[in-house]
Amino acid sequence: MKHAYIFPGQGAQFSGMGKNLYEQSSIAREYFEQANEILGFRITDIMFSGTDADLKQTNVTQPAIFLHSVILFETTPGLSPDMVAGHSLGEFSALVANKALTFEDGLRLVAKRAAAMQRACEINPSTMAAILGLDDARVEEICKEITEEIVVAANFNCPGQLVISGSNEGIRIACERLKAAGAKRALPLQVGGAFHSPLMEPAREELASAIAATTFSNPTCPVYQNVDALPYSVPDAIRQNLINQLTAPVRWTQTVQKMVEDGAGHFSEIGPGNVLQGLVKKIARDVVTDGMS
Repeated sequence: MKHAYIFPGQGAQFSGMGKNLYEQSSIAREYFEQANEILGFRITDIMFSGTDADLKQTNVTQPAIFLHSVILFETTPGLSPDMVAGHSLGEFSALVANKALTFEDGLRLVAKRAAAMQRACEINPSTMAAILGLDDARVEEICKEITEEIVVAANFNCPGQLVISGSNEGIRIACERLKAAGAKRALPLQVGGAFHSPLMEPAREELASAIAATTFSNPTCPVYQNVDALPYSVPDAIRQNLINQLTAPVRWTQTVQKMVEDGAGHFSEIGPGNVLQGLVKKIARDVVTDGMS
């Protein structure tokens, strides 16, 4: 039975995150202080005592979750993944865990990604919505029928739970039509923009140059990437998938299914929260799940 390590994305943040790590481990403290230097501000102050509103700022949220996940992984002895994956932002944490990226380079890319996504949100005001209780294929079909606005399937989280992404008007129209088609709920999300949609193209272009300039190493185990849910070990392919991720959907359902197909029977979530453990159990009921936060 293979052991998969999975890493959460945006939305898992909470006030006080990482504080215990900082206080209990001198190695963790070194990582956190190095992060403060790289970022140019004391993100630790916001993580440990900031408000929910402070933590929701994209330039804080993304590096904060990355730091919590990666420092927890790096300071816990005996962790040896057979395969890794991360949900959206979590893919960067996964790539540090399997040694494809260094801690420093991973953090710099996450900071650039967050800033680029924030700028893209300001160019194109947009949003996302969670659709519950409707078949994935039906959700995709209805989104494709809306041609006057941009609206796409963005996060395939688990069967019956799909997040759509697009222009404000596109999301409004889609929610109405999806409820009429039988969705149990269509809930607009409190997010800064249309992540994982064509509206993130300016961010994708900006991040592409940063990723192209970053060294990627041969990983210690495969990473199952969001864009197509397949395992990768070749740095050039990993790099391209990471670029494409910003405008492509997160295929989490398919990722977990493929990992199970390839022998994963134990999934450990590393980082804040336990959302991914819940999703994994809805996708593959018979696997073992646990987590460290």
